[in-house]
Amino acid sequence: MSLSVDVFVVGEDGQVHVLDVPEGSSDLAGFERWRTVVWGSDAVRSLGARFFPALAGDDLKVFPHQVTEFLAECALLRSHIEVVAPRTDPAKSHAEYVRQISERLRTIEDAADRARGSAGGVLIW
Repeated sequence: MSLSVDVFVVGEDGQVHVLDVPEGSSDLAGFERWRTVVWGSDAVRSLGARFFPALAGDDLKVFPHQVTEFLAECALLRSHIEVVAPRTDPAKSHAEYVRQISERLRTIEDAADRARGSAGGVLIW
C-alpha cells in the first residue's frame, strides 16, 4: 500500500471535504512502511520535526492555520535529506532512497502549496 497526500477544506456545514487531485499532480506520499522508516524515523525526529513523526502512529492532518509551519518542516527535511534517507536497507541504496524521498516530498510540498492557496489543510493517510 501507499501513503496518499490530499488537500482538504472545511465546508460551511463544518464537514471536511477532500479535494480532487488536479490533473498533472500526484498524491503519492510514499510507501506505507515509510510511516516509520522515513517520515516517523528517529532521523526525522532528531531534526526537531513535529508533523511528520505523527505518521508513525496515525494519519497526519495539518490544519489550514498550520500549513505555513508544515511547509517550513518540509524545507527542513529537504535540507537534511541525506540524513532522512535510510542507509541500512539491503534492497535499496541510500542514493535511491534520497531520490524517492525527494520526489515524494515534492508531492507533499505541492499539496501544501495548493492547500495554502485554497485556505485548506493537508491530509497524509
